[in-house]
Amino acid sequence: MEAAVRISNRLAVPGLSARLARALTFTKPNVYVGTAGVFLGAGIATMCGRLVSVGLPDLRGALGLGLDEASWIPTVYNMMLMFMGPFSVYLGALLGPRRLLLWSAPVFIVASILLPFSPNLTVMLALQVIAGIASGTFYPMSISFALMNLPMRYAIYAIGVYSIDILAVTNLAVPLEAWFINHLSWRWIFWLSALVTPVMMLCVYKAIPHPPKRVGAKPSISWRGFLYGSLALGLIFGALDQGERLNWLDSGVIVAMLATGAFLIGAAIVRRWVSPNPLVNIPFLKNRNTLILAAGLFSFRFVLLAVALLIPSFLGITQGYRPLETGRVVLWVAGPQVIVGIVTAWLMRRLDGRLIMAVGFATVAVACLMNAQLTSAWIGDNFWSSQLVISLGLSMTFVSLVGMFIQQGAQSGALLSPIDILTYASFIHMIRLFGGEVGTASLQRFISLREKFHSNLIGLHVDAAGWLSAERLKLLTSGVAESSAGSDEAQQRGVVLLGGHVRQQAFTLAYMDGFIVIAWLCFGFIVLIAFMRPMKVLFDSSSMEPPK
Repeated sequence: MEAAVRISNRLAVPGLSARLARALTFTKPNVYVGTAGVFLGAGIATMCGRLVSVGLPDLRGALGLGLDEASWIPTVYNMMLMFMGPFSVYLGALLGPRRLLLWSAPVFIVASILLPFSPNLTVMLALQVIAGIASGTFYPMSISFALMNLPMRYAIYAIGVYSIDILAVTNLAVPLEAWFINHLSWRWIFWLSALVTPVMMLCVYKAIPHPPKRVGAKPSISWRGFLYGSLALGLIFGALDQGERLNWLDSGVIVAMLATGAFLIGAAIVRRWVSPNPLVNIPFLKNRNTLILAAGLFSFRFVLLAVALLIPSFLGITQGYRPLETGRVVLWVAGPQVIVGIVTAWLMRRLDGRLIMAVGFATVAVACLMNAQLTSAWIGDNFWSSQLVISLGLSMTFVSLVGMFIQQGAQSGALLSPIDILTYASFIHMIRLFGGEVGTASLQRFISLREKFHSNLIGLHVDAAGWLSAERLKLLTSGVAESSAGSDEAQQRGVVLLGGHVRQQAFTLAYMDGFIVIAWLCFGFIVLIAFMRPMKVLFDSSSMEPPK
């Protein structure tokens, strides 16, 4: 009964226009401005990591770094984001969202400003570690604050804005980085985050209240279990990120990172068993809907690679596209995503979220099958129709997925327990990062293996073709004869060109296979959606029911 009363009080909110009017004055703590601040923080953390990953070739050129050593610049940042997933539960309970964000944001700003002035790679990696630790608090705090404070009937619209923000950041990073390189400086890859973060701080300072004073004895809280688990996840994440480059288990670095991560996970489990921590409620996560939604977020992060990885990579390899040219291909879909995101938020108040999420995944699968028809002659314009379809599917999927996470949080009683909310938010943050990293590592490995397979297969056909291959080689040789020193050099250049054509076709077939894999993943999760229980907590307040 008490739980029902508390949820009813959360929903008894005056008109939205009045609340928004008060929000704009910044006269007192306000949930909407506070939510805007923490959601902006999540976007900043995502944008920072994406800009560094996209701009890595330009960073290498500007700093004179080799491929191997420079690859650790985005890796250490993302490792720290993963590290802060579990550890944010401890810090959030110790300090509260307001103090945690207001303390970590200035550290992130200073580190971002100093990064371009790093005298060597060691200093840059150290600053990336600091920036990752500071910004790693942004995402868990955004989810936990929204869950605790947003009224359910308005939460879905905030979720729609947040989802569109994250998707837009993913698409915006490529053209933005290219624009910085062409018109400003590579330093803005880091400075942009420092420029935007003060806006988040202003929202947090003005709109998020101070935590209430603690009453009674202070509970005994141990940080050791959080440290063990956070270090373990960070090391495993780094091993996944560097695995393809270092050839996985053939590398001592990868083996050491995985072994150490496994040992620390064991230490965290033992610590949990010997001395349970009151700030973590792991049994709370043992729910069918929670686990299926986690699988959905994992799958979505994998699916997002169809836009973020496959299309730019294909155009870069086969057509030699630079980031600015690739950015034009993926950027224009931001407009349709905004419209579809708003419509999806409206539909979430009226339809079953499972249906909307299934339609979203099915739409993405259709777009991937459209892309699976590509040829080596495809350029950016050939992707426009499939990009439109996939942008609609991604918006529907992400808005409904995040919305159902909020519904599940309310239905499972997380909104009534700050500890459960912190556990829930940290869990979502870790799944989000691992989904993207496992997807990237596995898809890159898959593309590499399929390219070798198709290259060998095409090579066999080229050898078996006899006169056809000889005729093609003759044409290529004659085409470079005038610019060659003699017939022998022309012959050698012709062989190289023929090998390049074989490689281009092999990559094309490999990327076709990649799109097909993503389509099958979408269909597989649609089947899994059928096993979800219907949500009893709805965004339409008239049908709101308390958890039982």
